[in-house]
Amino acid sequence: MFAARIIFLVAGIYGLVVLLPMYAAESTFSAEYPPAITHTEFYYGFLGVTIAWQVAYVIMSWDIKRYRLMIIPAIIEKVGFVIPALILTVVGRLPWPLVGAAAIDFLFAGLFVFAWYKTSPAKTTT
Repeated sequence: MFAARIIFLVAGIYGLVVLLPMYAAESTFSAEYPPAITHTEFYYGFLGVTIAWQVAYVIMSWDIKRYRLMIIPAIIEKVGFVIPALILTVVGRLPWPLVGAAAIDFLFAGLFVFAWYKTSPAKTTT
């Protein structure tokens, strides 16, 4: 249980540290990764939903046994970025720094799967 709690705490804190500064970096992001963002609602919508998940990870770390079922959508959230990033990389449409971000999410997805198995209820024998 301790390892699973640490995994989710680290994932949540890491995500908040990486994502929160993006609220002030829209113009920089547009300049570094053209074309410029033309639908800011998608940019800020992505940030809002993703930051909400980081907060959920921190909450889950407080009582991972209670929130065990939330590990399933947490895995889906990570894989939901990793798979498109992999496809976009293969077709040459993803900048290399974002490939690194996808690799980190791939690592967290694997750690979330590990946490799922580590927190499974003990089987009882009768």
